[in-house]
Amino acid sequence: MRRLFSTLTLTLLLSGVVANAADDRPNIVFIFTDDHAPHAIGAYDGWLKSVNPTPQIDKLARDGMLFVNSFCTNSICGPSRAVIQTGKHSHKNGFMNNGNSFDWDQQTFPKLLQDVGYQTAIYGKSHLKGTPQGFDSWAVLPGQGLYYNPDMITENGTIMIEGHATDVVTDMAVEFLEEKRDAKKPFMLMVQHKAPHRNWMPALRHLDLYDNIDIPEPATLFDDYLDNAPPARHQELEIDRHMHLNFDLFVDLTADFEDVPGRFDRSAWRNMQRMSPEQLKAWGDAYGPKDEAFHAANPSGKDLVRWKYQRYAKNYLRCLKGVDESVETIRNTLDELGLDENTIVIYSSDQGFYIGDHGWYDKRWMYEESMKMPFIVSWPGVTKPGSKNIKLVQNLDYAQTFLDIAGAVQPEDMQGASVVPLLKGENPEDWRKSVYYHYYEYPSVHMVPRHNGIRTNRYKLMHFYEFDEWEFYDLKSDPDESHNLYNNDGYKALIKRMKNQLKGLEEHYEDDSDMAVKPKAWQDKVRPGTAG
Repeated sequence: MRRLFSTLTLTLLLSGVVANAADDRPNIVFIFTDDHAPHAIGAYDGWLKSVNPTPQIDKLARDGMLFVNSFCTNSICGPSRAVIQTGKHSHKNGFMNNGNSFDWDQQTFPKLLQDVGYQTAIYGKSHLKGTPQGFDSWAVLPGQGLYYNPDMITENGTIMIEGHATDVVTDMAVEFLEEKRDAKKPFMLMVQHKAPHRNWMPALRHLDLYDNIDIPEPATLFDDYLDNAPPARHQELEIDRHMHLNFDLFVDLTADFEDVPGRFDRSAWRNMQRMSPEQLKAWGDAYGPKDEAFHAANPSGKDLVRWKYQRYAKNYLRCLKGVDESVETIRNTLDELGLDENTIVIYSSDQGFYIGDHGWYDKRWMYEESMKMPFIVSWPGVTKPGSKNIKLVQNLDYAQTFLDIAGAVQPEDMQGASVVPLLKGENPEDWRKSVYYHYYEYPSVHMVPRHNGIRTNRYKLMHFYEFDEWEFYDLKSDPDESHNLYNNDGYKALIKRMKNQLKGLEEHYEDDSDMAVKPKAWQDKVRPGTAG
């Protein structure tokens, strides 16, 4: 087992007393994607495993530890990243929804790593607005960024780089490892991909991937939400009603859609205006015949839903193929540079995602598909290869884990717990028995109401507190969360206990952000559906 730096030696090194001491603390490569659902990773044994979507990420899992019960605290892009930066829940770090701006002046784990001698770098999607702090080298996408020929905000201004965003970010990470790395320091390298975020525009080399197969359908593709509280029936993230044929699924997207009325995510069409002639031709050659076949078939009803699901799922998985290749490239680079034995490689994503589950796309809900996030760690010489851990972990734990790896002090105001003991195969008796969740962005895109809740190893209690609506699930007997047991008399005593536990978590994390909200009848807040 590799020995972490002693506090005394680290202090002497940083003060310059041990000027020539070798700093053998582990390097950390943190590969982080956007909206990658665990069930779209082969190693997680989801229903998409049969199409072998992630062979390289699966290899990483075989080389390290896969966390089965890994969750986010708030299933939306910017807030999840803010939690990771600070080790604090959204209400504590101030970034509760994507409309907020992150306070970069606050305490973050990269700053604390710099304080103990780590070189830090971030490339790709930040999604926190403002100029990144705590990094020796950085280049980030503006906002969501573009898939093709993206702009990158760098230390020296904004530049446009030709190519696909996944490849651009990967190239930057490789350049850091080969040319910008300080060989005298351990490093934290954050490789933050846009993929597989909407609008799911794959690299040119993957446009025909999966053309000759049908992607398996989720069992809940045609969920009717009759057993849910009203919010599930009044959202705006259905493949059926809200996924746009042109802007989301690229049907005839080379045509002129400038004047199409309505509120849609037009980023894919706008991105095509930046494509080179060669890129546009490859795009047209790939999608043109598929579009012609769609028009000839002219599907409707459930057949149309199934067609839309296939087009969406294939593009989503095509975007993931580029990410999987990136993992391979980065690991191969570490190996070629002789860094593989002393580098921890971590794969994660900001939250899960609906790939047709419950008929949806997007995230936000406390339901399993969006609350779960992948977390895979390879730590040579420390973590047992091929191991799985079932403890309840959250993105809240990442900051303290990184600090623990570095031998740095974990500030008392951080709210998570280092998973280093779990990575070492230990079984702490005082590990958490439940996790706390709180989503805030409403009314907004996709119209998922604010809610909080508690999840244990077996049960989940959710509270849509603006409308005083509740849902309760037994995840052992109902993993798809299809049967809301909140009004079942047989669970009254258990629900009462879990409500008390939820209140206890609110107090523990000092979250009173729902207390000023006066519940209203559901009809008071519903507005007509529009495509998001």
